Amino acid sequence: MPFIRPFEPKDTEACKHICRATLPPTLASDPEAVRMAPYIWCLQFLHLSPQTCFVLVDDDDDSNTSSPKDGNDGQDKQDEKGEKVVGYIIGTPDVFAFTSSYGRYITEVLQSPQGLLDVRPPPQLDALEPWLIPDYMQFKKVINTVSLAQHAYKPEWLVLSGPEGGAGEEQRKEMVENWRGMLHIDLLEGYQGKGWGRKMIERFCEAVKSSGGDYGRGVNMGIAGENQKVVKFYEKVGFRVFGGVPGEVEGGVWMVRDL
Repeated sequence: MPFIRPFEPKDTEACKHICRATLPPTLASDPEAVRMAPYIWCLQFLHLSPQTCFVLVDDDDDSNTSSPKDGNDGQDKQDEKGEKVVGYIIGTPDVFAFTSSYGRYITEVLQSPQGLLDVRPPPQLDALEPWLIPDYMQFKKVINTVSLAQHAYKPEWLVLSGPEGGAGEEQRKEMVENWRGMLHIDLLEGYQGKGWGRKMIERFCEAVKSSGGDYGRGVNMGIAGENQKVVKFYEKVGFRVFGGVPGEVEGGVWMVRDL
């Protein structure tokens, strides 16, 4: 029977797998982006704000999850203990305090031997590279992994304002100044649509309220442009699209929830 519990360091590899297994199609189709993804959207929250991170665990799982896209990635160890991490909700009560402590994440995780193998340091952090670049061999645009690395190394672009001067920059600044908490939630396919997302969001929001952090008016979250079908679900659990109507700001939809 699945249950929710606080994140523990032993869950890190399972969370990396879940992050990779639930990527939107454009990212999932690029092996380098798949390798880098946990360092951009997962590990910094586990490392810097573990007190507001929770996992969904199934202690009786044998076949209810989708097949990993990148190997077991730590799942066998979980199975040997009779439980399997099948989802997570991670985040921080205050993105500004989070940004202030981000140097520790760079030093201890991104610049660790494994971190340097998985995410090559970007050549510069003065100007953000485009998210997509043309691939003239495939006649389409593809993920720019240099831009991914820049997001991993510069929290201002990751959680605060986005590209300087880009469309929606002022709108996003207004959002994070008021809804200072931030969350990410991912569940493996077999555990979606069963009520666990709602329960995990409530658990996270209660942790934010009791954290002592300055969360302002509440929490915010981003939804990839390829995954806008989930907007209706988040509206049902108390979120609303920031700016009034669904639309894309810097490639995704931003939503807020008052606490």
